[in-house]
Amino acid sequence: MNVLVTGGCGFIGSNLVHYLRAQRPAQTVVTLDKLTYAGNLENLAALERDKRHIFVRGDVCDRVLVDRVIAENRIEAVLHLAAESHVDRSILGPGVFVQTNVLGTQVLLDACRAAKVQRFVMVSTDEVYGSLGPTGAFIEASPIQPSSPYAASKASADLITLAYGHTFGLDVVVTRCSNNFGRYQFPEKLIPLMIVNALHDKPLPVYGDGGNVRDWLHVEDHCEALLTVLERGRAGEVYNIGGGAERKNIDLVRGLLGLLGKSEELIRFVADRPGHDRRYAIDPSKIRAELGWKPAHTFEQGLAETVRWYVDHPAWWEHIHSGAYQQYYDTQYRVRLDAPAG
Repeated sequence: MNVLVTGGCGFIGSNLVHYLRAQRPAQTVVTLDKLTYAGNLENLAALERDKRHIFVRGDVCDRVLVDRVIAENRIEAVLHLAAESHVDRSILGPGVFVQTNVLGTQVLLDACRAAKVQRFVMVSTDEVYGSLGPTGAFIEASPIQPSSPYAASKASADLITLAYGHTFGLDVVVTRCSNNFGRYQFPEKLIPLMIVNALHDKPLPVYGDGGNVRDWLHVEDHCEALLTVLERGRAGEVYNIGGGAERKNIDLVRGLLGLLGKSEELIRFVADRPGHDRRYAIDPSKIRAELGWKPAHTFEQGLAETVRWYVDHPAWWEHIHSGAYQQYYDTQYRVRLDAPAG
């Protein structure tokens, strides 16, 4: 099976490409990535001489290019991960999120339909469900109530994907995962941001009171789930993928500081962002019961491995932290960090 992975130079995408090449060595994987700020070709450097991996730089919104990539590589299945994915950025500029996440998905679906691609997997997020109270967990039938422009764009992509399955008979599956962590994650997201700042003894900005709760999933466990869904998931279905590891943000940050041997005095509580969902939790019972998937990593094991990877690979993130990301960090957090903590 020849598989197209969109967004394959990003965090989850690059881990998925590596996973597919390791687990299905006889298959060809084509990576399509625009190489925006969060797409890093270095993530796939180990596959540079791999004849069964093909990299194409391009935009999922470019129909001519997408048609050519699918035709020339005889693509049989698509794992669609290409997306603008940072909530704060979606608040500052929603337009690019609608363009990439909604229009880009529609372009891919039309191309897959025309080429009679056998399966289209839409990789989405638990954020489409909105915020939970202190108890319970999202199931696949939970109402879609996105709170941010990012979440709304992903919810739109989910719905148009399912509609193509219902209307046109395209074989589609939607997955919705909880927060991922692991290697290659761009340091604007919580865990790598805290690690990198702590290693530089810089303040660690924590939104609000730090009581926001997220359900964490190791990226390799997510990759295993995606391969399982690709090969055995039922057409037209939604599968929630969760790690079963709920943590308050403040507890997570304190745990990272402990692993790094840094003082909690680095923590700075900053003004909460607009529409910040209080709690996410995923119920993965469906994928466990139907497909037999469950996470292999404990949260503690995965977090320690992640910290060690960032400590051991400063060359990967130092140029990011000192360049474009640092400008973004200063713009987003400097004013709030100058205010008193609390």
